[in-house]
Amino acid sequence: MAQEPLFDDAPPAPGSSAATAVPLAERLRPRTLDEVVGQRHLLAPGKPLRVAFDAGRLPSMILWGPPGVGKTTLARLLAGATGAHFIVLSAVLSGVKEIREAVEQAQALARQGRATVLFVDEVHRFNKSQQDAFLPHVEAGLFSFIGATTENPSFEVNAALLSRAAVFVLEPLAEGELGELLERARAVTAGPALDDAARAQLVAFADGDGRRLLNGYEGAVAANPGAAELGPVQLEAALGKLVRRGDKGGDVFYDLISALHKSVRGSDPDAAMYWLARMFDAGMDPRYAARRLVRMASEDIGLADPRALALTLDAAAAFERLGSPEGELALAQAAAYLAVAPKSNAVYKAWGALREQVGRDGTHPVPVHLRNAPTSLMKSLGVGAGYRYAHDEAGGYAAGETYLPPHLVGRRFYEPVPRGLELRIGEKLTEQRQRDAEARATGEPGGKPPAGSPGSDT
Repeated sequence: MAQEPLFDDAPPAPGSSAATAVPLAERLRPRTLDEVVGQRHLLAPGKPLRVAFDAGRLPSMILWGPPGVGKTTLARLLAGATGAHFIVLSAVLSGVKEIREAVEQAQALARQGRATVLFVDEVHRFNKSQQDAFLPHVEAGLFSFIGATTENPSFEVNAALLSRAAVFVLEPLAEGELGELLERARAVTAGPALDDAARAQLVAFADGDGRRLLNGYEGAVAANPGAAELGPVQLEAALGKLVRRGDKGGDVFYDLISALHKSVRGSDPDAAMYWLARMFDAGMDPRYAARRLVRMASEDIGLADPRALALTLDAAAAFERLGSPEGELALAQAAAYLAVAPKSNAVYKAWGALREQVGRDGTHPVPVHLRNAPTSLMKSLGVGAGYRYAHDEAGGYAAGETYLPPHLVGRRFYEPVPRGLELRIGEKLTEQRQRDAEARATGEPGGKPPAGSPGSDT
C-alpha cells in the first residue's frame, strides 16, 4: 500500500548545499519500514506493527521508549501505510487551541472521505483535561490516535485514554544496530572512517539513541574537516561528556534503584556496586541512595545480621561528613556488605502481617495482666494482677505466659530463617515454645531450661 512520503519533495542530493543544511538525522530518516533500524520485536514479519502496516489498519496506540529510537518515524510510516493524513502535535508546544484545530481539520477531512492519524509527541506532557479532550473523537473513530512518550504510560497517560490504545514498547538501539546506522551515515556523507576505539566511543556516547549517534558523528566530522579517519582524541573534543540516561523521578531512575535492591537481595556485591555507580553517574543524590541502602538493611538482612543496619547508618553519616566523591566509597562499602550478608526478610514479613492484622482488627483491650498499674487503687481493682516478672523465672523466661490479645494467642508472625544470627534466634524460639507447651499442659510454670541451651542465654 502506498505510503505518505515523509518529506514533501525528494531528498536533496548528497553533497549539495540543500543536503548539508538538513541535519544528518533527518536526512537518514527511514522512508520505508524495511529501512527502520532496530525494533525487530515489533517490525519483523508477523510482529504487531508489521501486521498493522501490511493490513493498512491502524489502531490507536501509545509508542513508549527512550529518545532517538524511532517513535516519530514509525508513526509517520504507519500513517503512510493507511493513506491517512498525518497531523502532528507536540505536547510541549501545544494547548487546547491546537487540539481543537486538529479536531476540526480531522472533521473536515472525514467529510471528504479521508482518514486522519493524529500524532501527539511527548503525550505525557499534556494534563488530564487535555488528554481527555481526545477521548470522544478516538471513540467515534474520527482519527487514529498515536501518542509517543518517554515516560511510563501507566503513570503518565490517563487510564481512559490508555484503555483505548495499544501500548508498544520500543527498545534502545543495540550496539550492532547503532553500528549499522553509523555505516549509513558514512555512506550518505562520504565522511571519514572511525578506528575501532573511536567507533566504540561513539556507540557508547549514543547510549542506545540513534539521533545522538548521528548528531555526534556529524559534529565530529564538522570539527575535523578533511580528516580521513577519526580517532578517540578527535571524537572527544567534538562530543563532550557522555551523559547516560538517568531521568530523576522517571522510569530509568526507579529501574536503577530496583536493580540495586535486587542485586543486594541476590547477594551479588559486584552488581550492587555497579548499579550504585550507575546511579551516581546519572546524577542521583547519594543521600537518596543511602536511604535506600538503610531500607535494604532492614528489609532484606534484618536480624540475620543486625550489624548491617549499623554499618549502613555509619556509611550514611560518613557521606554527610565527607560529601562527594570521597563519601561515595563508604556507601559502596555498605552496598557490598549488604550483598554478602546473610539474608532474612522475616521481620519485614512479620511487620507487614502485623500492620495488616491491626488495620483490620477492632480495638482489642490490653489483657489485664499486661496493663500498667501505677496507683494503689488500680492495683486493688486487679489491674496488672497475674503478671509474672520474667527475670525471676528460670532462665529469665516465664514459660506458659501470653502477651498477645486472646484472639491472637498462638499465632506466629515472626519466623526466623535458618541463616546468620537468625539461626540461633530460631533455636531459642523453638526451645521457648516447647517450654510453653509443657507449662500449659501441666498448669505449672516452666522449669529451668537445659544448661547451655539457647533459652538459658540472658
